[in-house]
Amino acid sequence: QLQLVESGGGLVQPGGSLRLSCAASGFTLDYYAVGWFRQAPGKEREQVSCITVGNRVTDYVDSVKGRFTIFRDNAKNTVHLQMDNLKPGDTGVYYCAAKAQLYYYCSGYIPGGYDYWGQGTQVTVSS
Repeated sequence: QLQLVESGGGLVQPGGSLRLSCAASGFTLDYYAVGWFRQAPGKEREQVSCITVGNRVTDYVDSVKGRFTIFRDNAKNTVHLQMDNLKPGDTGVYYCAAKAQLYYYCSGYIPGGYDYWGQGTQVTVSS
């Protein structure tokens, strides 16, 4: 069974850090681009970050540039999202998704969209 499972969410104070993990089972993430998305209450889902096959490209939404870092741990078949200097506006449910054979881009319009999605993990930034 092909599956993505997110973990690492929680409650953190503004300025704090969290590391989200997206672990794959049933397939190898090496051959997939991985995106992180978030959805805040009452708002549309937005793509936060992504990384292409072979790590050729990493991309971030402007609001998280300089604070979030996406990277792979191939040995663990996992992609992480390191989130530093968190702000209340980062609150939401974070989802990871995978798309096969995306080498040169991983955001914007993607024909067919991402293939596999996780169930989401809640991130709450509040004092």
